[in-house]
Amino acid sequence: MSNFYHKVAVLAGDSWLHIHGGLAALTITEVAATLTVATLLIIYFSLLVKKHIIKTKLSPPGPVGLPILGHLLFIKPDFLQYVTKQSQIHGRIIKLQLGRKVYIIISSPSIAKQILKDQDAIYANRDIPVAAIKGTFGGLDILWRSNGPELQKLRKLVVREIMSNKGLDACYEFRRREIRQMVKNIRGKIGSPINLSEQIFLTTLSVTISMLWGGSLNGEEAKLGLEFKDRLEEFMKLMGEPNLSDIFPMLRPFNLQGIESKTKKHLSWFYGYFESVIKQRKKLGEGPKMADSKDFLQQLLELNQRGDAKTSVSMMEINLADKFDMVIGGTETTFATMEWAMTELLRHPNKLRKVIEELDAIIGDQNVVEESNLPRLLYLDAVVKETLRIHPPAPLLVPHMPIETTVIAGYTIPKNSSIFFNVWAIQRDVEF
Repeated sequence: MSNFYHKVAVLAGDSWLHIHGGLAALTITEVAATLTVATLLIIYFSLLVKKHIIKTKLSPPGPVGLPILGHLLFIKPDFLQYVTKQSQIHGRIIKLQLGRKVYIIISSPSIAKQILKDQDAIYANRDIPVAAIKGTFGGLDILWRSNGPELQKLRKLVVREIMSNKGLDACYEFRRREIRQMVKNIRGKIGSPINLSEQIFLTTLSVTISMLWGGSLNGEEAKLGLEFKDRLEEFMKLMGEPNLSDIFPMLRPFNLQGIESKTKKHLSWFYGYFESVIKQRKKLGEGPKMADSKDFLQQLLELNQRGDAKTSVSMMEINLADKFDMVIGGTETTFATMEWAMTELLRHPNKLRKVIEELDAIIGDQNVVEESNLPRLLYLDAVVKETLRIHPPAPLLVPHMPIETTVIAGYTIPKNSSIFFNVWAIQRDVEF
């Protein structure tokens, strides 16, 4: 009997151990599965939170904008003043949202170096506004053309063949002629009021046209030059004006602000004028001849006739390089710099007096300044450089556009965003 109870007790113990062994095994499996799922969930949500935090942390700072419109309604009184003020508040790299466009404004020389030098290949493309697309056959000129072999070829040819010392020396006599004509005109108006702005612009335009085509502005052509001035100022204003077609591409077909149509009207006038000059030059073979002088159009046409794909340019490239980049770049920016230089000298008579004293000492009061004298006119050179520092012709430069998302100064810069460099603020920063 005792043996029987012993066997029952053993069986009962074995059953108890079997049952609890099963329960233990089942509990361990459930716990392991639960821990695995919980771990995966924790990792997943940690990644989400980390991604959100990193994205928020790496995105450049900036003012709070409105839904859809972003900061569009807050740009007062103009874009340069607005971004300069926001940079003073939020830092040297800020982000603005204008509709679907992301604008990154750089106000630091060290950050600008990272973009323009260290990662130049990524940021070498342009964000082309509609106004520029209309005027450059889809951005095919040197200024707006996308980075690539064709742009590199065109830049190299223009710099090496035309803007080289040899190329500039070839049209020295054209520049000398126009400057002497300006001095003669001003001397003839001694004692009478002079519209300095008009005089500077006409001289700058005449020098540019003379260097490009060997022509000049005389008599009735001067009136045409003043019309050119008005149209150029309006054209540049249209190029820099915020355009809803750029901010909301879906609105482009509607031309709500009329910028495209106004731009096209001015371009038609410019191209009509330029085309007549080039056709006449091609028909005659060469323009007004001067000894040892060759204008830019002659040099460009020679490049066109080479027939070598690596060292020749097409007629469309001649039109764009000659008509727009050289005329506008050589006229508008030079005119603006000269006008500001004269304005600052008139505002600071003591500085003007130093310029006059240097000219008298180096040149003499009876002689005309020649280009060969410029290396000796150190104070005048400093005046020009100071003018460019405090009044840069393009205070935000031409917008760059990255072809991929990158990290600059610890901040994420989105692909296809518009990158502006506030050189107006950088060059006035007392820390640099």
